[in-house]
Amino acid sequence: MTYENSLEFARNLDENDSLKAFRDQFRIPQKNGRDCIYFTGNSLGLQPKETKNYIQEELEGWATLGVEGHFHNNRRPWFHYHKFSKASLAKLLGADPSEVVSMNSLTTNLHLLMVSFYRPKGKKYKIMMEGGAFPSDQYAVESQLRFHGYRYEDALIEIKPRTGEHALRTEDIVEAIAQHGQELALVLFGGVQYFTGQWFDIKAITAATHEVGAMAGFDLAHAIGNVPLNLHGHQVDFATWCSYKYLNSGPGGVSGIFVHEKHGKNNNIPRFAGWWGHDEKERFKMEKGFHPMPGADGWQLSNVNVLASAAHLASLEIFEAAGMEALRDKSVRLTGYLQYLLDSLPVGSVEIITPSSANDRGCQLSLVIHQNGSEVFKSLSEQGVMADWREPHIPGKAGIIRVAPVPLYNTFTDVYQFYEMLKAGLNE
Repeated sequence: MTYENSLEFARNLDENDSLKAFRDQFRIPQKNGRDCIYFTGNSLGLQPKETKNYIQEELEGWATLGVEGHFHNNRRPWFHYHKFSKASLAKLLGADPSEVVSMNSLTTNLHLLMVSFYRPKGKKYKIMMEGGAFPSDQYAVESQLRFHGYRYEDALIEIKPRTGEHALRTEDIVEAIAQHGQELALVLFGGVQYFTGQWFDIKAITAATHEVGAMAGFDLAHAIGNVPLNLHGHQVDFATWCSYKYLNSGPGGVSGIFVHEKHGKNNNIPRFAGWWGHDEKERFKMEKGFHPMPGADGWQLSNVNVLASAAHLASLEIFEAAGMEALRDKSVRLTGYLQYLLDSLPVGSVEIITPSSANDRGCQLSLVIHQNGSEVFKSLSEQGVMADWREPHIPGKAGIIRVAPVPLYNTFTDVYQFYEMLKAGLNE
C-alpha cells in the first residue's frame, strides 16, 4: 500500500482497521497518565482483560470442589486441561491437534525433545544452529553435546551472515547443511531470530536437513502468534515455544511442543517419560511399564499447571476470534508503515538490521542508533515508549532498540508517535 507521513493518515488507518476492537481487550500500561506505546510484545505480551476471569474460575473450582475438580470442574475438568488448547495451537502452528500439546517451559521442552531427536551415531553427531541464537538455546545445545561426550567447539556448527550483512541468506543455510551433511545429526534454528527479527525459511531448511538424513527442529518463541506457520506440511520433526511473548499468556507462561505425527505414532522413539505421557486410560492404575499416549501427548511428564494454562486459554480465545490471516495482514501493513517512516529519517542516523522484505520478518524491527543509542532509548522510555534495548553482540559496536508493533493491540498512531519521538530524540 502507499503510505503517507502524517498523523492524520495514521489515524485514518486506525479508523478503518477491522481489528481495532481487539485493543480494548488488553490492559495497557500507563505512564504520565496516558497509555504507553507498548512495543515489547516480543518479550512479554500484554494481559488480556479476560485473564483474571479465566484464572478466577479455576480458583473457584479449587475452592468449592477440591480434588474433585480434576474430573467434575464444570467447564474445564483439570484432568483434560491440556486438551483445551490443542485446536487453537494447531491452527497457529499449521498442525494437527494430535501433534501439539501445551506443557512445561521452553528450555525444559527443548531438552526433552533433544533426548528423542538428537541421536548422534558415528560420524553423524554435529548440531547446526544460527550464530547468535538465543542464549538459552545455546546453553541447552552445549549441555546436550557435553552430555553425549562431545566437545562443544567440535560438535557445534554455527551459521553466520556474510561479512557486512545482518541476516542469513537461505541459500547459505541450505548450502551449509549440504556441505556438512555427513556429520549432521540435528539442525536446530529459531523460527524468527530474536535479535535481528529475521523469519527463517522453515520449509527450505527442513527439506535440506532431511536431504542429508538429519532431524529438523525449531524454537518458535518469536514466531508463534507472530507469523503464519505450517509445521505439518513442511515436515518439521519437532518444535517448541513459549507463550508469554506474542501469545500473551503471562510471565513464564506455559510452553508447548510439536511432534510430527510420523514420530508421534512411533512408540519406540527414546524419550524421558512421566505419568502424564502414559496412556490416560491406564494412568491411575499406577502400574509399572510406560505406554505412551499417541502423538505429542506422549512426551508429557507431569499433570498440567492449571492456573498458568487458564491464562493461556484466555489469550488463545482472542486469537481464535481475530484469525491469524487477518493478524498477519495487519502486521505486514503496521510494520511496513514503521519502516516507511524510519526510512525518512536522516541518512545514517538509524539502521534497520531486520530484513526489508515482509516475507522475511514478522512484526519486529531491530534498529541500530549509531550515535548515543542508549541516550535515545532513555528519552523514548521517559516519554512512555516501552521498547527493548539490547547490548551489541560485538564489543565496541552500537547496541540496538528492538520494537515490535503487535497487530492485536498496537495502532498505526502508536507507530507514528514513536517515529516523531525518535526523530526528536535524534535531533537532541
